[in-house]
Amino acid sequence: MNDIQNYQKDDSRLKSLKRLTTIVYLCQIFSFVLAGLPLLAGVVINFMNRDDVEGTWLESHFNWQVQTVWMTLAGFALAGLTLETGIGFLILIPTLMVLVYRIVIGWNALSAGKPVNEKF
Repeated sequence: MNDIQNYQKDDSRLKSLKRLTTIVYLCQIFSFVLAGLPLLAGVVINFMNRDDVEGTWLESHFNWQVQTVWMTLAGFALAGLTLETGIGFLILIPTLMVLVYRIVIGWNALSAGKPVNEKF
C-alpha cells in the first residue's frame, strides 16, 4: 500500500513539474510579443525549481530552457551593440530563429514525454 502512495505522489509531482516546464516554454513563446520579459520570468522559474527536477527526465528540459535563455540574451545583446552599424539585424534574425528552433524542439520532446536529446 505504501508503494502505491509513493507512486501516486511521484506521479503527481512529475505532472506538476511537467506543467511548470510547459509554462516556461509558454513564457519563451510570449517573449516574442512582450519584448522578452517573459523569457526572464521563465528562467527565474527554472532556477527556483531546478532542484525539484534533478534526476528526472524533466531536468534536460530545464537545462535546455536555461541554455536557450542565455543564447538568446547573448544574441540580443550583440545585436543591440551592433545595431547602429547595420550588423545588428543580421545577428537578430538568426537569434530569433534559434529561439524558435529551441522552443519547437523542447516542446515536441515535452509533448512526447521524453528528455531533450539535442546538442544545439
